[in-house]
Amino acid sequence: MAIDADSNTTNAKADPFGFRDESPRRQVGLRMTVIARLQRNTFDRKVATLNVTRSQWAMIVIVARHPGSTQRTIAEFLEMSEASAGRLIDRLCADGLLERRDRRDDRRARAVYLTDKAEPLLAKLGAIASESEQRMFNGFSDEELEQLLNFMDRIYENVSRG
Repeated sequence: MAIDADSNTTNAKADPFGFRDESPRRQVGLRMTVIARLQRNTFDRKVATLNVTRSQWAMIVIVARHPGSTQRTIAEFLEMSEASAGRLIDRLCADGLLERRDRRDDRRARAVYLTDKAEPLLAKLGAIASESEQRMFNGFSDEELEQLLNFMDRIYENVSRG
């Protein structure tokens, strides 16, 4: 009986996810879900010191990557309703982090941009992201990361095809 207890302890240490009895495909899918959640939660805790919510930092990053996007486009990127995106944009505009500008090509639509005030916050978010990435990929070679990226691209292609 003691052997079984020792072996269970060993198995628990070998598989911190507790998915050992699942098929390899199931284990990979479950682990990706758990790892993504851990990363998000860790990032959110670190970013909370900047007094920024997940929705806010996600909005800021999307606008930084796609300056001049419309509210509709931003909502699509963030997978939220246009109304929710509009309220969040309004809040960040009121905080001085974003601004809406008229568009020359469509008088009805307004483009969203970062303000200069957002740049230091964006830099801090980037530093936190870099630190998180460094910790996550500690001990991986560039070749291993490239291989992992290729695997993930293949998984994305398979999943995105529906």
